[in-house]
Parts: sequence; C-alpha cells; structure tokens
Amino acid sequence: MDETPNTPTRGLIARAKRLLAEVGLFDGHNDLPYVIREDAEARGDLDLFALRRNLPGRDTDIPKLRAGRVCAQFFAAYVPPDEPKPASYALQQIGLVRRVNGLHDDVFLPATKAADVARARRAGKIASFVTVENGAALEGRLDTLDAFYDLGVRLMTLCHNNSTDWCDSATDAPRHGGLSRFGREVIGRMNRLGMIVDLAHVAPTVMHQTLDVSDAPVVWSHSNARKLCDHPRNVPEDVLDRVAGAGGVVMATFVPDFISEASRAWTAPFKDEWGKTRSDIKGGWEKVLAKHAKTAGPWPKGDLAQYCDHLDYLRGRIGADHIGVGSDFFGGPQGAGLENASCFPGVFAELMTRGWSDDDLAKLASGNILRVMREVEKAAR
Repeated sequence: MDETPNTPTRGLIARAKRLLAEVGLFDGHNDLPYVIREDAEARGDLDLFALRRNLPGRDTDIPKLRAGRVCAQFFAAYVPPDEPKPASYALQQIGLVRRVNGLHDDVFLPATKAADVARARRAGKIASFVTVENGAALEGRLDTLDAFYDLGVRLMTLCHNNSTDWCDSATDAPRHGGLSRFGREVIGRMNRLGMIVDLAHVAPTVMHQTLDVSDAPVVWSHSNARKLCDHPRNVPEDVLDRVAGAGGVVMATFVPDFISEASRAWTAPFKDEWGKTRSDIKGGWEKVLAKHAKTAGPWPKGDLAQYCDHLDYLRGRIGADHIGVGSDFFGGPQGAGLENASCFPGVFAELMTRGWSDDDLAKLASGNILRVMREVEKAAR
C-alpha cells in the first residue's frame, strides 16, 4: 500500500497485522463452496481448484486467508433462490465444505462451537464453520433443520433474494407480512438447537419480528448501514435502534452496491425494483458490465475508505460491542482495498488512522461474534 496522506503507513499495516495475529479475524460470510462448485474449470473438483495456490483474480484461497490473519470463517452452503431441490443442493454444499476440511486438515479445523476457535488457533489452524444461506433449504420441515444441525451447521440465513414460503426477503415482494407461523417456529427451533439466526437478506418486518421472538442474539452476517447506502439489503435505522438491546451484531460487508450509492446508481439499469439483478440480463454479467462501462465510465465499486465509513457509523450508532466483519467474498468484483481475503489488515490499519482503540478493533475482529456464539450456545442449554 502506498504511503500517501490518505492511506495507512507501513507502520500501521504492521501494527494491524500484529493485532490480528493476536486476536484473529472471524469473517461472517464467504461463498467459497459455491465458487468452487461453479468454477468453469474445477466444477467442484478440489484438486483442480487448488486452494493452496495463491492465484491472482480470485478472492479466497489458503494463502490469502493466512495473509488476512483469518482465524475463523463462516463458509456458506448457499442455495440459489430458484433451485428446485433446495435441501439436496444444501447437502451437496455442506459436503463440499467437509471435503475442503478433510483435504486440507492441516489448515482447517471443523468447528461447531465458540471454543473451537481457540482450539484451532492453538493448533495453528482456521476454524471452519458451516452455514446454510437460504432457509428454503428446509423445504418446509423443522426436522430438516435438526438434520443440518447434526451435520455441523451453526448459522442459517433465513432467506436469500427471493421470499420463501415462510419468510419475506428484502429484495422481493412480501408474501407474509414478515414471518409466517412456520417462520416463527423456525426461530424457536434454532434457539433451542443453538443455531445462530442470520437476518442478512430478510425484510425489515422479519428483522423486527425475529427480534421480538428470539431468545438468543441474532446477527446480520453480511449487511451494511442503510443510512449511508439505501440498498434494501442494508439495515434500516429503526432496526439498528434495537440491535444493542438484543445483543446482536451487524457484520459489515464488502459488496459494492451495499457500500456505495454511486455503485447502486451505476448498476441500476440492470436491477429490478427490489434491487436484485434482473432475470432478463443476457450475454453474461461480466460482458454486460464491460459494455456499460464504455458509456457510463468505470464502475465506482465502493473502496476501503467508504467501507470503513460504514464501520465508523455503526460503531457510533449501535456501539463497539455490536459490529463485525462479513466480507461476502463470492468471486465477484470488489472495490479497491477489498479485493480478496488478504485485505483485512488494511481495513484495520485504516480504522487505526481514524482513532479506533485496540479494544474496539479486537471486538470488531472476533470478540463480538464469539460472544454471540457463546450466548446462543448458552440459550440452547
């Protein structure tokens, strides 16, 4: 990183690396399993994907995770909203995470509880947690949730970009006025099992209703502040009013349209009224964007400094005890300084230039999400 008046010095980068080496970075969301599955060459083959190689152009591999001082990672078993067999798809994604852990057992420690993070660190490994992203994977049955828990899933994002049979999405037309009766039963069962409820992707009505009924703290594993960027996936002010009282954590994300209003405006021609990519986009997303850039100029993706503006705002709004980092690396484009999993020290160095204390940085890095995990585990007991 260049030493300019607007960027951290090498000394601060080194200090950030030392701090993260001490406390570890616990990232709230990474779609690596889906990236491996959809990779044009690998198609789910871990040998072909070669996680041990530090390859340019991809956001996550073992060298980048190590360089980013990642001590724990929520790996998402993402289920596409239009998948006709969502439970089967989720099982395949969970199996892929387990194969990653087995093939690279010198790097990843399969984790199911907060105490596993310390155990992984003592062994020099990264704690690998499995999440399900999209509650459509339950296929309307609570015992599916129990089965996911038995397979090691410890967090579930209630829906994705489409509303489901029981949960309204932030980026789709509402169907239930929030949660259906079954949706409330899902929250109760997750509390009893000890599975973290993730409110990223859900409509604000669902956020409020979940906060009303949950017996344990909840998280937003990859969402930003709607006050700074008015994307429906971000957390609105009236919900932020309740986060601290509920013991929750908002884990700020790197997605360009969730960081930057300029990015939202640039991509608006390709989005529907709810803010998700239109289904009629033809010719491949990358080709469409490249063509658009010829007339609209480069994509203003939202850079590291703008991302840190969200962290600054959230810390001032809900307190240092209720924030975290949820990159949402998914193989897609990210802004300058946020390109891949090695970037975390740069984020923390930038926050140091803004006067953040080491205590607040430690909470952001891993302390807050570990506290939530312990409280969720306690509530289940």
